[in-house]
Amino acid sequence: MLTLPIINTILTHSPDCLTEDQVTLLSKKLVDWLRYASIVQGGGASSGGFFTGPRSRQPVPIAELDGTVSGDFFTVLCVGQGFTEDQWMNVYSFSMLRHWLLTYHSVSSDDRSEVDGSVVSMVSATSSSSRLLPPKERLREKAFQYCQRLIEQSDRKAHKRTDTELQKACLVEAVCILDCVCVEDASLVYRTFPCIKALFGRLSSDLSFARVLIPIAQFYLNHGEMAAVDCDGVWMLVFGRYPGELFNDPFLAHEFLRFLRLNLDSVQLRVPQYIRSFPNLLKFLAWDSPAVVDDFVDLLPSLVTPGTAVELLHSLLDLPCLTATLVLQLRSVSLPIAEPSGRGVRLQDAFRNPSLRGLFLFLLRGEAGSGDTIDRLSTLHELLAEAADWPRVVHCAQVVPVLFSFLIKMHSVNPKSRSAAVFHPRSRGSLFFPSLFVCRVFSCHLLRLCKRRPSLVVDQSHELLEFAGATANVYSKEEIFTHVVWVLGEYLSVSCDSRCSVSLITSCFEALEAVLFEITSSAPSPGNICPAPKVITTLMSALAKLASRSHDLIPRVSLFLSKLRTAARSGSVAWCADEEDLVSVVTRGEELWSLLKAPGVAQSVLTPPAHINAPQWHRDTNVASPLQLRALTSLTHSQ
Repeated sequence: MLTLPIINTILTHSPDCLTEDQVTLLSKKLVDWLRYASIVQGGGASSGGFFTGPRSRQPVPIAELDGTVSGDFFTVLCVGQGFTEDQWMNVYSFSMLRHWLLTYHSVSSDDRSEVDGSVVSMVSATSSSSRLLPPKERLREKAFQYCQRLIEQSDRKAHKRTDTELQKACLVEAVCILDCVCVEDASLVYRTFPCIKALFGRLSSDLSFARVLIPIAQFYLNHGEMAAVDCDGVWMLVFGRYPGELFNDPFLAHEFLRFLRLNLDSVQLRVPQYIRSFPNLLKFLAWDSPAVVDDFVDLLPSLVTPGTAVELLHSLLDLPCLTATLVLQLRSVSLPIAEPSGRGVRLQDAFRNPSLRGLFLFLLRGEAGSGDTIDRLSTLHELLAEAADWPRVVHCAQVVPVLFSFLIKMHSVNPKSRSAAVFHPRSRGSLFFPSLFVCRVFSCHLLRLCKRRPSLVVDQSHELLEFAGATANVYSKEEIFTHVVWVLGEYLSVSCDSRCSVSLITSCFEALEAVLFEITSSAPSPGNICPAPKVITTLMSALAKLASRSHDLIPRVSLFLSKLRTAARSGSVAWCADEEDLVSVVTRGEELWSLLKAPGVAQSVLTPPAHINAPQWHRDTNVASPLQLRALTSLTHSQ
């Protein structure tokens, strides 16, 4: 009886140690144990009676979980007062069957050398002819019959709760084994699908069988296209109702996210609901962030498309709000949970308030496409401020910065990403993350992304100019403002994108000119400090670069720079408190002014050609040879 546990250990640690003959022999034994175990109870079952003795005891047939006498072969879902040794071997065989099939029954060219595939399909249809099959094919056939019997037995009403849980566990294993044998033998797909389809129809309305739906979804994913069946009902349930209602089930979350990670390419290709369902998937992350954050690091790149990127970024920022809303949703189905001080009652009332219901329903939406965010975001944050110290909310807030930075970095380093999400440095924050945090993350990756794909500056010129043209951003978002101005001056050029027109350059020039004039013509408003010298010099450099590409703008820049120099020489200025900073700004202005006196030189210096910016001297033999000679000479002289 200890043989199979030992064999299972061998499968795990050293599967190659079994020879082909041993594998064939064990396949035959597994067939016997699975299909031909005793159908009477073991352990000396008695038919009852006061004068019953050892000789008068009659064999008692095994029973089903609902108490009826079993009319078919023994399985793990049969019950009795005791079990015979071959019945225990049946149970052990089933427990290791999938592992055995995955290890030794993978599809190979000689797998059907004895019997043609079409003949196998016909012969397998009748159990009386199954003995004609090779050992591996016969084991598949018996595994198929065993699993079908288990599915039939799972429909019986069990008397004990533990037996009900056993039915669910056996259903999961049975569907996984059926999927395994269908992968190995495609001829079984058409015989299996009616059973799987009927099982899905029976379980789809019962949330307690959610565990079974994951292997059923795996079966549809692997074989639905071959069998030409409609899978939309399965995907709507798996990506819709289950995450939406069972987000607080840790086992389901683990199994579901594991299913997605293992089948990510197939899911993206065959499940159109996958990307649209990311608001539902994020509920797993919102509810138990530390446990599933690694899964979402793998899944997030697949959820990003040009149509979902911005909404996904907003959803990540509002993830702690979603956590608080999920807690409120669970509390609302029972009595409100509140501390003696009455804490939590106001939030519960707000959740049930019809006028505020729309705010919470947006967070609880099941599909993308309802909008990137909501207008009354500040109202929602005020309502949920009370939940800021809830443990689940705090844990979620600790995970969000990591994923948010990862998502922005992914856009920056992925040359195929055509999403404009990184170009939304809008004035928004979150319950935990102020707009300063958002801008800092954006600014860290903006330069890298624009360097990889300069044409994105033209694509998103409207958003960038809208941000750079707001003078308030000079004081409140200094870091990202500086970077946005720099990329506008650096990449708004015909050499980077042929679509860059003179009118676009002029529009950008006028927007930046207005900001620079405003911050250097008067003192900052009360509550604001003087603009950083880096911001002013970056604005001047950007204007000079734009003017070098459209020479009609050079007189305007030159005039401004000359006035700036005159104002600085006349004494202190209100927009710069430090004398050394003022000297640096004026020096930079004089350098730009001198360059613009020679437009041809200015364009070469401020907008150098690509071969100057990225030289490839090591690939040019005419240039590389003198360098090598000079290197050798210096080495020789140094000795």
